[in-house]
Amino acid sequence: PVEDRWERCFECCVKCLGVLPYASLFATILLYAGVALFCGCGHEALSGTVTILQNYFEVVRAPMETLDVLTMIDILKYVIYGVAAAFFVYGILLMVEGFFTTGAIRDLYGDFKITACGRCVSAWFIMLTYIFFLAWLGVTAFTSLPVFMYFNIWTICQNTTVVEGANLCLDLRQFGMVTIGEERKVCTGSEKFFKMCESNELDMTFHLFVCALAGAGAAVIAMVHYLMVLSANWAYVKDACRMQKYEDIKSKEEQELHDIHSTRSKERLNAYT
Repeated sequence: PVEDRWERCFECCVKCLGVLPYASLFATILLYAGVALFCGCGHEALSGTVTILQNYFEVVRAPMETLDVLTMIDILKYVIYGVAAAFFVYGILLMVEGFFTTGAIRDLYGDFKITACGRCVSAWFIMLTYIFFLAWLGVTAFTSLPVFMYFNIWTICQNTTVVEGANLCLDLRQFGMVTIGEERKVCTGSEKFFKMCESNELDMTFHLFVCALAGAGAAVIAMVHYLMVLSANWAYVKDACRMQKYEDIKSKEEQELHDIHSTRSKERLNAYT
């Protein structure tokens, strides 16, 4: 009947939702959102930085054997590609670990080897996630540097009437982007300065770096959430192992008592006979 079919389908959906690791799912969604925001906005912000350096600071690309600021930006773009791919795979692995560990926790009387394996895997993921947590803290601190620099430039552009009489210059040598011998600067009052302030690249690049910083912060929060989830799973699996050991010892003792009682009963019966 159709009603029985719908009832079986509903029971199957409820069963699937019951074994879903919601904490790991939330952490995975937060991780993917943070990594996507960081990688996407960071990549476009680096491209905007290249445009600003070439158009307004007249930075030219050095020969291939020389490591300049434009080459380092290209390297950072490739690093972003690697980060996006690596954490996409890592999020899937953590979700799979969450499914298996949740199954081991719910089945307290299952096979001891499965729960012991889940305990070892959880401990390994805890160590790896803690390393990634420290790495994302470093990425967040590193991303705050261009946000601070662009905020200063953006503030000067927003207050051009205040600094109109002052002779302020934005020198790339102060940020370590060019060597000391190269003079790449834009001063207030110059035509390049006004063009840079009126361009969309500066405003867009600044806000893209802010979004990238927010994405890195979201990834840090996701790593903290993963640490809490993995630590809780590891503790639960450890208790499951202890429970399984206790049940094995209890079952063995009951079997021994049953064998002793059966033997004595047979001896009494034989003696009576």
